[in-house]
Amino acid sequence: MTSVTKTFVLDAPLDTVWAALREFGDVHRRLVPGFVTHCLLEDDRTRVVTFFSGLMAKEVLVSLDDEARRIVYAVTESPLGFTHHNAAAQIHPEGDDRTRFVWTTDVLPDEEGPRISWLMDKGVEAMHQAFTPAPAP
Repeated sequence: MTSVTKTFVLDAPLDTVWAALREFGDVHRRLVPGFVTHCLLEDDRTRVVTFFSGLMAKEVLVSLDDEARRIVYAVTESPLGFTHHNAAAQIHPEGDDRTRFVWTTDVLPDEEGPRISWLMDKGVEAMHQAFTPAPAP
């Protein structure tokens, strides 16, 4: 199994980032707009996301821990051919108005590691854009 971790800091308060991260059905608007272009909730724990490439994946919410500010989800259907996909995202305070974000994905087959890493990099870029304050006029 390949494990890929991305750790980065967002210029936004912890509560703001958590409010976006915990909304499982609104990821395309609040957390990673542009990276995920559409999200359809099938029920409280299952969503179908459409990525910027048009690729669609069904994801299941495994756990949501408000106290630890941690969410775990798994891809259950995807055209990418994963035999296993599980991801966790957890956030931590980084000073007064910044948030450290740790996103880890475990995937099989191992050969999918580079593709997952590339996709996660695109997701990180989208988060930075989503949480970067607009310049003052």
